[in-house]
Amino acid sequence: MHFHRNLIVIAGPTGSGKSELSLRIAERFRGEVVNCDSVQIYRFFNIGAAKLAEEDRRGIPHHLIDIADPPEVFTAGDFARIGRPVLRAISDRGHMSIVTGGTGLYLRALIEGFAPAPQRDEALRDKLRQREASRPGSAHRILRRFDPEAALRIHPNDLPKVIRALEIGIASRSSATEVFAAGRDRLEGYRVLKIGLFPPREKLYERLETRMEAMFAGGLIEETAAILARGYPDTCKAFESIGYKQALQVLKGELSPRDAIFYAKRETRRYAKRQMTWFRQEPGLEIFNGFGDDPAVIAQAEQRIETFFIESEG
Repeated sequence: MHFHRNLIVIAGPTGSGKSELSLRIAERFRGEVVNCDSVQIYRFFNIGAAKLAEEDRRGIPHHLIDIADPPEVFTAGDFARIGRPVLRAISDRGHMSIVTGGTGLYLRALIEGFAPAPQRDEALRDKLRQREASRPGSAHRILRRFDPEAALRIHPNDLPKVIRALEIGIASRSSATEVFAAGRDRLEGYRVLKIGLFPPREKLYERLETRMEAMFAGGLIEETAAILARGYPDTCKAFESIGYKQALQVLKGELSPRDAIFYAKRETRRYAKRQMTWFRQEPGLEIFNGFGDDPAVIAQAEQRIETFFIESEG
């Protein structure tokens, strides 16, 4: 296949300087930034999502920010469905897409796609759960009959996965193994360069702690109260994200502001660690050891992108 469009990905843990590197690359190579963060898609969630203010975007177009209201359920599949036309529109303008963020599942859905699978069937799920409650192990026994390969992969005690495999098989009238073997709906027509920022862990943790303190000092609790005042329920998915979760607990009287900051810092460190584990397993990711706002890393990334362009023309 002839790749006629270039796509740059800037991935990495929270606080690693992805936004700054993206801006620098966009300025240098006529790019537009495509957000790949699952909290930044929501309107009104600004401080805790580390969302760049309009005036800090340096005139660079940013996409897939503020596209959903807080109560909306927004999946990785939704991200791919909405994001791919955005990539095409950027290419049609003669610009380069720079996909930036730390939500690895969104990135994978956008580029690799998902195997087409049926929607959830709650009635079927309830029947299978009831059957399992009265006859433990029955769901996995059914799966062994209908889809032996899936039964070998899925542990009998992992009931959610067993039920999902049965649900797919029943709805599609073929086994889950056959459905997924049909292949993913990959992004076509793009040549992709994935840059992963991996700063030294201790320095990253220090930066994350400083940033979290700044978020609370900058009005995170007040922003959370303002979102609730708009009439949005505290059950919105974005309220489960780090920072907002603790701010909500302060407003409910469950935590003091000091304890909220302590727990938010701890959860952020753990989240960054999980992100690094995820991205180390991301196919084709090229690791850059440093922060995205480090001049040496910026120079290294720009040089790599120039080489990438030369390779794509060859």
